[in-house]
Amino acid sequence: MAVRVKKSSPALKHGGYSATGLLPGEDRAAFEKLHLELRAEYRPDGPLEEDTVGDIARLLWRKQNLQTFRIADTARKRYLAILSEMVPSTPRDDCTPPDPAEVEAARDAEARARKELGEYYKFVGMWERATPVQMLADLDVEERLDAKIDKLFRRLMMLKTFKSLSSSKSLPSGDLPRISGPKEAA
Repeated sequence: MAVRVKKSSPALKHGGYSATGLLPGEDRAAFEKLHLELRAEYRPDGPLEEDTVGDIARLLWRKQNLQTFRIADTARKRYLAILSEMVPSTPRDDCTPPDPAEVEAARDAEARARKELGEYYKFVGMWERATPVQMLADLDVEERLDAKIDKLFRRLMMLKTFKSLSSSKSLPSGDLPRISGPKEAA
């Protein structure tokens, strides 16, 4: 494609729309309702529990709304078809300014795509963000981060347990029970 008219929004460029989260055009109120229902059911206490319930809400939402990816893929394909039909593909180096007729053709293609795709046009600018491949990549990163958090959480719980045992006031330090060793063989 020789001319690019549409610019991506910064949220799309920098991952503001994760493929596992809420995508443009999805019902934010319905997502919030699901999240509130899960919070009421699990009653999270503290930031780790809140984050876990939030993750459950996002993944459950994505599972319930997988058709968004199919709609986005169809919209992208139709947009590209309109663009290739209306804008001539002329090879040129980066220093050569685009032909005004080519720019006008790209604008016309953009207008036609907006009209033809209607509410689904919002998916055109997402390109690689609303794809199953991107969703799996996002899930892989999230899974790695969760594994690290889980490991650190286990370490923290172990340290807290040791600290509580060592500062236990129920037994004086001289009265700690002894663990017997192996019995001597006869």
